[in-house]
Order: sequence, then C-alpha cells, then structure tokens
Amino acid sequence: MPSTPPSDPAAPSASKDVIELISPDRLNPYLAACGGDPETALRLYRWNGELAAAFFEPLGHLEIMLRNALDARLVQRQQRRNRPSEWYDDRSVPLTPKARADIAEAHRRARRDGVATPRGKIIAELSFGFWRFLLVRQYRSSLWPDLAGAFPHAQNRAITTVEDPIKRLHKFRNRIAHHEGIWHLPLAARRDDIQTVLGFIAPDAASWVAETSRIDDVLIRRPV
Repeated sequence: MPSTPPSDPAAPSASKDVIELISPDRLNPYLAACGGDPETALRLYRWNGELAAAFFEPLGHLEIMLRNALDARLVQRQQRRNRPSEWYDDRSVPLTPKARADIAEAHRRARRDGVATPRGKIIAELSFGFWRFLLVRQYRSSLWPDLAGAFPHAQNRAITTVEDPIKRLHKFRNRIAHHEGIWHLPLAARRDDIQTVLGFIAPDAASWVAETSRIDDVLIRRPV
C-alpha cells in the first residue's frame, strides 16, 4: 500500500463527519479490511463507488441488449404459432404467476392517460430480473428452445451455459443498485461474465461495450 503523508494532529479530521453520515455500520467491513484506519477505509469506500459506476455502464448495455434479443425470439415464437397478440399479453405463453405480475406492473407503469402504450415502453419497464428468470430450468422444455436462438454464439444450447453467468450478474447488479459493497467480490470474473454473455448474443456487441469500459482502469487503482 502506498504511504501517505502524516496528518497534522492539530488539523480537524473530515473523516469523522463523513463516517457518521455514511454510518459506522456501513463502514465497518471497510475498516476491518484496512486495519481500523478510517482514512484508508474511506478511500476504499470511495473506490467501491467508482467500481459500481464503472460496472453499471456495461451492465446497462447488457440489460438492454439481452432484453431486446429475448423479446425478438418471443415475437418470432408468436409468429410461428400464428398468434396475433403480443407474447406478454398472450395467456397461452407458459409464464409463471410472478412473471405475469411483473408484466401487469410494467403495463401500469407504462400507461399514459388517453394514449396507446407503445410496446417498446412495456418491454423497457420489465426489469432485468424478469428476463433473468426467463432463463431458468423451469422453461427448459417450453420457452428455452425458442430463447436459445438469442444466443447463437454460445458454445452449446444448454440453458445453464447462459443461465449461470446471467444469474451471477443479476445478483451482482442488485448489490450495486442497493449501494452494497462489491470491492471484495471476484470483480474480474464479473467483468468477464458481462463479456461472455454479450459474446453469446453478438461478438460485435461484446467488442463495442468493451471499447469504452472503465472497469480495468478502476481495478488497477485499488487503494488497499
């Protein structure tokens, strides 16, 4: 760890107020990792925020590309079955009650008084969790044969090949969204999961996201 100049004992410390506002309970894991030194713990806490911001951008790209790829496959599924309704409104599509509740909530959020709701708005209102839970073994024999086409560059058509990294990324994204610490997690592995899933969908998409990713730049600046 790089050395820091000694502080002036007569100078007031900014860290006390900062620690109180962040909350000692939230900072305790950082303090434990930094030998109880509050200044170093605050640097680690700040770096955790930089990490979260760096990851959130490619995770956002992944979420949008994933949902559009899956939506396209579900639209094609409806067309092959000569079903005129949208897949998310069609009760013949074998979705769980939880998925149906998520769709109803997406309709509610997207609705505007007196204006027809664009389908794209409804799709955008469906959370990352909704799409993640379409890629579970429960749908192996029903939806997965169609959804597998969203990942033409995966090494095989096993649902777990796609489900496993997306499950990890969903959990990871939720930690970031709830401002929880990620500094102690296998960050390079999560970076690779993002690239892996995007590569399954389209290698060009993976390259496009990687071009502007700030993750590696932040990783090398770890304070402790």
